[in-house]
Amino acid sequence: MSINKTSKIDILIKQLDLSEHIEQFKSFFARESSLYIEGDQELHFKYIKALDNLEFKAPPKVANFFNIKAHLKKRGVLNFEQIFEIVKVVRYFNYFKNQEFEGIIGKWMEKIEVHEKFVEVEKYFKVDGLFNENLDEMLFGLTKRIKEHKTNMNESMKRLMSSSKLSGYLVDTQIHLINNEEALLVRGGFNHVLKGAVVGRSSGGFFYVSPDIILKSKEQIRFIEQEKQAIFYTYAKEFSSVLSELLPFINFIDKEFTKFDNYQARVLFAKSKNLQLIKSSKNDSKIILKDFIHPALAKPKPLSVDFSKNILMITGVNAGGKTMLLKSILASAFMAKYIIPMALNEHKSHIGSFKTILSIIDDPQNVKNDISTFAGRMQEFSKIFEHKSALVGIDEIELGTDSDEAAALFKVILDDLIKRGQKVVVTTHHKRLAALMADRDDVELMAALYDEELRAPTYEFMQGIIGKSYAFETALRYGISNAIVSEAKNVYGDNSERLNLLIERGSELERELKQKHKKVDEKLKYLDAKELDLKAQIEKLRAELEKEKKELRFTYEIAIDEAKKAAKAGDTKAIHRAMSKANQNLPKNKTQPNLNSHVYKVGDFIKYRNNKGSIISIKDKKEALIEVGGMRLRVKTKDLKPTKNIYIKPQTTVKVNVEKKAGLKCDLHGMRAEEAEEALDKFLSDALLNGWDEVIIYHGIGTGKLSYAVKNFLKAHPRVKKFEDAPQHMGGFGAKVVSL
Repeated sequence: MSINKTSKIDILIKQLDLSEHIEQFKSFFARESSLYIEGDQELHFKYIKALDNLEFKAPPKVANFFNIKAHLKKRGVLNFEQIFEIVKVVRYFNYFKNQEFEGIIGKWMEKIEVHEKFVEVEKYFKVDGLFNENLDEMLFGLTKRIKEHKTNMNESMKRLMSSSKLSGYLVDTQIHLINNEEALLVRGGFNHVLKGAVVGRSSGGFFYVSPDIILKSKEQIRFIEQEKQAIFYTYAKEFSSVLSELLPFINFIDKEFTKFDNYQARVLFAKSKNLQLIKSSKNDSKIILKDFIHPALAKPKPLSVDFSKNILMITGVNAGGKTMLLKSILASAFMAKYIIPMALNEHKSHIGSFKTILSIIDDPQNVKNDISTFAGRMQEFSKIFEHKSALVGIDEIELGTDSDEAAALFKVILDDLIKRGQKVVVTTHHKRLAALMADRDDVELMAALYDEELRAPTYEFMQGIIGKSYAFETALRYGISNAIVSEAKNVYGDNSERLNLLIERGSELERELKQKHKKVDEKLKYLDAKELDLKAQIEKLRAELEKEKKELRFTYEIAIDEAKKAAKAGDTKAIHRAMSKANQNLPKNKTQPNLNSHVYKVGDFIKYRNNKGSIISIKDKKEALIEVGGMRLRVKTKDLKPTKNIYIKPQTTVKVNVEKKAGLKCDLHGMRAEEAEEALDKFLSDALLNGWDEVIIYHGIGTGKLSYAVKNFLKAHPRVKKFEDAPQHMGGFGAKVVSL
């Protein structure tokens, strides 16, 4: 990012009162970074939201890798501090991988694989970044020798302090470290009993003396330290050589850590301040804020505003929060653009996308440059025309010139900005410009409210109206005398006040009329659409009805043809097979809801299909045992219909025995198998045509041949649901009860 661009962003941050908020946010970065994350913002936001759902510790503070990578590229030698900066990043990624997170974060961590050569380098560094001397035998021995010399030095110092000759000169019995030298604090005249170098003076005029007796040990320690430094340098060369070979890996983890640092800073900052993460929507430029709180306000009132149109014009009371509302709208767009956490209702808020955010807030008057307020404003406006798709905030738009002239000028300027695709927030104390712009559909009015009883602004806003400035009331509130304010009101005059009221009321009426027209148009549009939809449904139903009619007519004709063919065949079996086939071709009745709400009881006369009878017993109000035509049947109550108490004429049924007896039974005694099958086939066909669900067939026991033939015939018949031996009182093994 260029210096010029950074400077412009810093100026905007200051203008929008976001400096402290941004500084707090930056403190969560592990290393200094730009506010903007390079790349696909949609993808970045997915990672940020995924990270927001996880619990993890913050990364350590890390230096920038720019100089480190430059040294490695030139095959230079890094010091241990620089090497440890790389180690810290790799160790943090290893910690994060070990958490075994799922989703896109887990997949991201899987891509970070640490090279084995780097593991060999990393093991030499402790958690605090110090070199692990225990891994080198020579370093371990040298460190041990240094400890021995320091022990000897301490013992020598203790012997000196316990000496009776020196005790009269000692100020205290402590060993002081002055300018990295061990020293004793003594009084003047010490040189008679103590040989050494004065390394400092105390505030009381005493001397810090480093005794000669420990100089030998200190020289030996310095010599050993030099040996250690030579070994450290050898390791540094070796490590740097390995890291030079791993430069592609270092470039990779550096880039990944920069991304991760941007993500985690936003997540941890939001959690620490109870803020929300929201990004700008790239699909539109609407700004809808719900319960937004500007971070600079100590005791804020949550702000809600709908800025869906091109221009938002804020009018109303002085010191009522108009400027802060403007700053809040621009600040929310700025923070959403850079995905900086903020306080608002994220689920009910929406912030559009803007290529540039511009503000004209401060007074541009500059004595040094000999420029007036209005001239400075014109300079700033001229720069706005250079941009496209920008969000522009203008505080006190008419500042520095006559309000009537400014109203005409700025109306034309705003019209032109809208044509260029700009979105503009304006604050003004004067109603003239608001009245000129109020008739536009893409202009939203908003007024700061004033409490007439308390004579104070409420710091709340109402959309759709032009507000009064309450200049006289504000003057009184801030200490201007009553007499001066009263005189000012007289000078201002009633006519001017009436004119302002007329402007306000005229604008309100015009906007109300437009809104009513808009609602009526929307209602008519809705009704037209509803009418078209109903017409389409009617046509669809008609088409479906015609289709159903054609299908029924077609299946009916097929059924009739099959029946005719069956009748012409003459043979009973042929008729039966033809009727079965015709029944299969008939359209199946859809199950209809049971509309029969009649409550039946035992003894009621009922009609079942084409037969009449009476109820013998009822089970669970759903099933009934009925007697019709001398036969008892168990049926569902929904299939019954109530009928009057009339004489029930017994139905004639198929007569198949020699004696021509009628009933729901077929007696096959004395018949051969072939005769029995023919008689049985005719009997079942007649029973089906008469609508019987259950019949009984008598075949006797005898040799069993007739019983066997009846069983096989019933098994093969397509309309027989089941059959079983009759109860003992109805024939037992010599009869079959058949369900159709």
